[in-house]
Amino acid sequence: MPGNKYNGNSTHIPTRVERLLWERELREQRKSSRASYSNEVIDNHRGAEVSENGPRFRESDNSGVDFVEQYLEEAAAARLLVEGCERQDGRPFRQRLLVVANRLPVSAVRRGEDSWSLEVSGGGLVTALLGVKEFEARWIGWAGVNVPDEIGQKALTKALAEKRCIPVFLNEEIVHQYYNGYCNNILWPLFHYLGLPQEDRLATTRSFQSQFAAYKEANQMFADVVNAHYEEGDVVWCHDYHLMYLPECLKKYNSKMKVGWFLHTPFPSSEIHRTLPSRSELLRSVLAADLVGFHTYDYARHFVSACTRILGLEGTPEGVEDNGKLTRVAAFPIGIDSLRFICALEVPRVQEHIKELKERFAGRKVMLGVDRLDMIKGIPQKILAFEKFLEENPNWRDKVVLLQIAVPTRTDVPEYQKLTSQVHEIVGRINGRFGTLTAVPIHHLDRSLDFHALCALYAVTDVALVTSLRDGMNLVSYEFVACQDAKKGVLILSEFAGAAQSLGAGAILVNPWNVTEVAASIGQALNMPAEEREKRHHHNFHHVTTHTAQEWAEMFVSELNVTVVEAQLRISKVPPELPQSDAMERHLQSSNRLLILGFNATLTEPVDSPGSRGDQIKEMDLKLHPELKEPLTALCNDPKTTVVVLSGSARGDLDKNFGGYDMWLAAENGMFLRHTAGKWMTTMPEHLNMEWVDSVKHVFRYFTERTPRSHFDFRETSLVWNYKYADVEFGRLQARDMLQHLWTGPISNASVDVVQGSRSVEVRAVGVTKGAAIDRILGEIVHSKSMTTPIDYVLCIGHFVGKDEDVYTFFEPELHQNIFFEPELPSDATSMTRSKATDGARLPAERRASLKLPASRSGAKSSQTKTQRASPAPDRKPGNNHSSGSLRRPSPEKISWSVLDLKGDNYFSCAVGRTRTSARYLLSSSDDVVSFLRSLANASSLCSSFSGLHA
Repeated sequence: MPGNKYNGNSTHIPTRVERLLWERELREQRKSSRASYSNEVIDNHRGAEVSENGPRFRESDNSGVDFVEQYLEEAAAARLLVEGCERQDGRPFRQRLLVVANRLPVSAVRRGEDSWSLEVSGGGLVTALLGVKEFEARWIGWAGVNVPDEIGQKALTKALAEKRCIPVFLNEEIVHQYYNGYCNNILWPLFHYLGLPQEDRLATTRSFQSQFAAYKEANQMFADVVNAHYEEGDVVWCHDYHLMYLPECLKKYNSKMKVGWFLHTPFPSSEIHRTLPSRSELLRSVLAADLVGFHTYDYARHFVSACTRILGLEGTPEGVEDNGKLTRVAAFPIGIDSLRFICALEVPRVQEHIKELKERFAGRKVMLGVDRLDMIKGIPQKILAFEKFLEENPNWRDKVVLLQIAVPTRTDVPEYQKLTSQVHEIVGRINGRFGTLTAVPIHHLDRSLDFHALCALYAVTDVALVTSLRDGMNLVSYEFVACQDAKKGVLILSEFAGAAQSLGAGAILVNPWNVTEVAASIGQALNMPAEEREKRHHHNFHHVTTHTAQEWAEMFVSELNVTVVEAQLRISKVPPELPQSDAMERHLQSSNRLLILGFNATLTEPVDSPGSRGDQIKEMDLKLHPELKEPLTALCNDPKTTVVVLSGSARGDLDKNFGGYDMWLAAENGMFLRHTAGKWMTTMPEHLNMEWVDSVKHVFRYFTERTPRSHFDFRETSLVWNYKYADVEFGRLQARDMLQHLWTGPISNASVDVVQGSRSVEVRAVGVTKGAAIDRILGEIVHSKSMTTPIDYVLCIGHFVGKDEDVYTFFEPELHQNIFFEPELPSDATSMTRSKATDGARLPAERRASLKLPASRSGAKSSQTKTQRASPAPDRKPGNNHSSGSLRRPSPEKISWSVLDLKGDNYFSCAVGRTRTSARYLLSSSDDVVSFLRSLANASSLCSSFSGLHA
């Protein structure tokens, strides 16, 4: 689009790849520069625990927690070291990262009125983020305890500050409704394809409403804490489905805040997500973030599809676009701290465990499953597949053992209690059927293991079984691979786990619902040759050790920083909002005003409502905005103001809506013109070839019949096929097929333009644009009104497709400054409405119109767009002129004076709801247009009244 001083610049913008490579290079430099410091910190804090084989972790029953505690201590030491180090500009050496999650990495236990003890919680997210040294992290979240009194809150806040944690205080009712209710009872089952709870509908509706209200309230409480601690330049990273409403709350407080949101669970397909009553509100809230991350491309694709199908937004390879704002959507597969597991295998305590396990299961192959006792983990399917394997392979019954670690969770929920009983029943039946007095095929434990015991178990395992029915990522598979560099065991992995996209090449992928397939895979894994096992393990081990949790966190934050930069570059190209006070002031100061207004989405009542795709019937039967009549009437009755409605709509539509106003109507992109007190006249070129219409109409009708909820409009100079309300993907495919059919058939040799809207295809005669018609419209208005003074104020507002935006550039000062009436026209020249108009390829000097343009103009502007090559027009049939009874006026009087005298700043072009535009300014909707016209009319009325009193 053409740029100007109001809405564009031509500076070079680095590509996304250039910026990401630059960010990666900086990360590598920072890593190497801090390597010596990191080693020093580790030595200082682990000095007494480092052996010749590597670091020894503190020996306790909860070594994973101790490891996180070490990280917290080291991070605190690092913070103390760099707090005094500042750059020359006074900013901190590291960027601050505010990590916002439902739970803090510590749990608080109250010991007295103002005394608290903190218990550190382990977890993949904790390990990932605390291992990142590039950023100065602050954790914001709920501490897992209700603290109603102010003294307790202050004491807990002080205690958590030492761990760089900031608490959000939620009362018991909020926790019950928000966490236990909406998060765990609504969102979690839905995101794992379990559907909404099947309860009594009335009770569900009531509880759902109260739970969602609590969800929004809790998210706002998180936002309040973030806002209180936010400093300019901070990065805010929101985590998981508990905080889907948070990005919008943060952006409302500060639109310039860098906000990222990451989902650690699957995101369901749009058909599943659309069952959620609050589906649109949650999607809109997440889209307020700058960057939205998922574990896999599938989840990202489902999210984009939901935004497209439910909200009607535009999905792009980069993310989701909403009226010019792009929310970046991408996949960021999380990893683990592989070095932690590799080093742990050298710890003496782990070596002892390994020795004991080898002796205990000597002569038998060890199969392992480590899962939460949850519906989505597929534990019954795993055990049934193992049973089928034993049935079909009797020779393996005393040579293999399955160790299943099932960590209890949500033990108070009836569904989980039922699952526990079911698993115990299956295990008991299989052990009774295939077990002996000295050995059983399945060892089932309903408890968790400490870190050392788990590492030892991973190390002795021959086959790991992960049979999740639906899992966001499943890091058990990563942990198993990290501990298998010596044994090189085989991983059987469910294709429904997110890890399947990362480890699928080295693992055996299975459908856990297909028990026969899983049983066959067990046999394949147990009998796999050593060479194949080594190749598979090498591939997975390389991925696990290079795609670590720390790399994941650094990549997400780096991508977020780049995304914000790109957004700022896009915003710099977006025109500013219409300066209404300035436009009104200049309107009042002028004496001959021209108002050019669009119709659809400019003066009509709003059709699209937030969170929906609008009403198709209303859009097909457009109605004027209910508050438009009074201000429009006042402007039309102003003797100093000429109002023109310039639209692509048919004449009948304009007659129906504007017949009662004193104004000019320009239908079908200006090809037909009339004053409401007169008759229609045509401004079409005399020899416009329209023989292509019937064949194109046949194609449009064909695709309309085969594309549900699509429709086409037939006009005298164009045809438009609209598929806005059709299925998005199917509509795009149909549009693509239609274009291919048109180009190779009906319009292959026709003089036509094909205009592609966001969800429409229009075929129109070549050169038919609003900008091409405006000079002829102007000449007719000047002649009809017998104007003797130049137009000194132009306001052009519309929601026009890109091809018609030449009407905006028509009035730019550098283009219109020489527009004038010619004093000498040939005696046989017709009026400008029947002048031999250009077909878009001719130069301005060739025009024989009443208005003469400077050589800098581009004719009818149609040359800026891709057109079909013109062919010589055949002899015209009488029916192809499409005059439709329209009148043609005689030539205007031969006068000589400047038509326009705008002096640059007296011209206001404004696009409605389109940020990619060549207009100078923006208004967001027809509501804003009507509000501005009302202010304009009121100001004009007051000015006229004051002038009358003064006279």
